[in-house]
Amino acid sequence: MNFFRRKSPWVYLLSQGTCNGCELECFAAFAPRFDPERMGARLVASPRQADLVLLTGCGTKKASEKARRVFSQVPEPKTVVQVGACAINGGVFKCPGPRLGGPSQVKVEGCPPDPTEILTAIKKAMEEMTCSER
Repeated sequence: MNFFRRKSPWVYLLSQGTCNGCELECFAAFAPRFDPERMGARLVASPRQADLVLLTGCGTKKASEKARRVFSQVPEPKTVVQVGACAINGGVFKCPGPRLGGPSQVKVEGCPPDPTEILTAIKKAMEEMTCSER
């Protein structure tokens, strides 16, 4: 991973069967109030442009198939940040939760999590991805 990609993570938000609470917090994390541009982070519309995937929701069977297809489009090196209780352990829906794998999985707990925790997790994921390359 080159210096510029390491310093400016581009993020793709992937939602799978959720109450939308985590999505709202993810969008809030990218609002001017939290200033994600200071670390170069920005949301992208296509997984082909992303460095990491923010994964929300419990992952229904049909949504998990789509998630694997989307994750395969993210260029290497790539990583996943699981956002919220549903993405981590199924949350209130008691579903098994999505499993995408990847070289690094950072988890942001909460229902819904705080936007600052989401930005901290993005930074941590990029640091882990950089360390794994060495």
